[in-house]
Amino acid sequence: MNHHPQYSLSKTFRECLLSFNFDFLGLIAGGVLAAHMHIFRLSPWVITTYPAVLSAKGIIAGILAGRLGTALHIGIIYPKFIGNTRSFYTLLSSLITMTLIISVFMSLIGSLIGLFLWGISLIDMPNIVLSVIGTMALGLTISLLTIFVSFVSFKRGLDPDIVVYPVMSTTADVIITVYYIIVVIIFFLNSIGKAIIISINAIYLIFSALILLRNLHNKEFIKNIREVFLTLLIVSFIVNFTGTFLGKISAVIEERREVYIVYPSLIDMIGDVGSVVGSVTTTKLALGLLSPSLSSLKGIKEQVFGSWLASIIIFVILSFLSLIMGGALEISSFITFTLTLFMANFIAIPVISLLSYSVSIETFKRGFDPDNFVIPIESSLADNLTTIALFISLLVIYR
Repeated sequence: MNHHPQYSLSKTFRECLLSFNFDFLGLIAGGVLAAHMHIFRLSPWVITTYPAVLSAKGIIAGILAGRLGTALHIGIIYPKFIGNTRSFYTLLSSLITMTLIISVFMSLIGSLIGLFLWGISLIDMPNIVLSVIGTMALGLTISLLTIFVSFVSFKRGLDPDIVVYPVMSTTADVIITVYYIIVVIIFFLNSIGKAIIISINAIYLIFSALILLRNLHNKEFIKNIREVFLTLLIVSFIVNFTGTFLGKISAVIEERREVYIVYPSLIDMIGDVGSVVGSVTTTKLALGLLSPSLSSLKGIKEQVFGSWLASIIIFVILSFLSLIMGGALEISSFITFTLTLFMANFIAIPVISLLSYSVSIETFKRGFDPDNFVIPIESSLADNLTTIALFISLLVIYR
């Protein structure tokens, strides 16, 4: 039941423009966070753990969106929840176990960074692990939503490789932020609150252990888990750099609120372009429509230019909205800020597209499933790249 995706510049552009609109929700994630700043005063670990939760969510959403896009096109997964293939149920099982592994890993890394940089004590470590696993357990609902969006877009003739990750990455940011705030508030409520979070953790641990025992002899399941470990090592290494450059940006921009307001959406936007390039590449490789070499890059030129064009339009609107929200909208500030964002876009997009494509090709050639690597790695790199590109643009234009 192969479903060969139809590729054209205008179709890619239209679908990207549609799905990239969800990046405006990034402005809501920032707003939700700003409205609940008081919870960060409950303990120093509350703020330092938040990026760990976002990273964990990003890895899972990325793997799931990539895998579903390819599997639906090849026909090894059908667009329905009931009566689906063995591959679909294996993917669901590995997703539940992967989420637990990623949660533990990211919370431990978050704790270690906190110990060295933020003055968190060892006593806080169990609280961090409990909060991250509790949040991510609730976050499994996001995975169900991702599957639903994949199925609906595929049935409607849209390309899940182009639509799903851009729609879900920002939506998931908003949902996981709300979940994290809820978990932290319950956790600090009283001893009953703490007991509730511990119970959620315990139920999730038992459930994951049962799934793991059931699938110990399932080769596909074990391969997924093994490759996720490799992705985790690469991503956690990349993620630790982003904070450093974010600190440098703060020093350059002083009180420019619009930069902070637009930052989450910019990161999402650059990551989305990378995800379109990466997802389309992995699908074309799986269908045999692309040979695994760097010279085949011209085989996805429609996706590169279609998504790039859509991102430029979204950047203009983001510039306008963030200036309004920051209360700094004037013609001169709009021109200057739009130029800054354009410059960041022109630095980051070619690099992320090339990196995304290269990761797809290299993992495919080594016999890995590229979908387990491409989006998690490129979206973490996009965080870095966007931050660095924005830093350079601000230095050039505002100095």
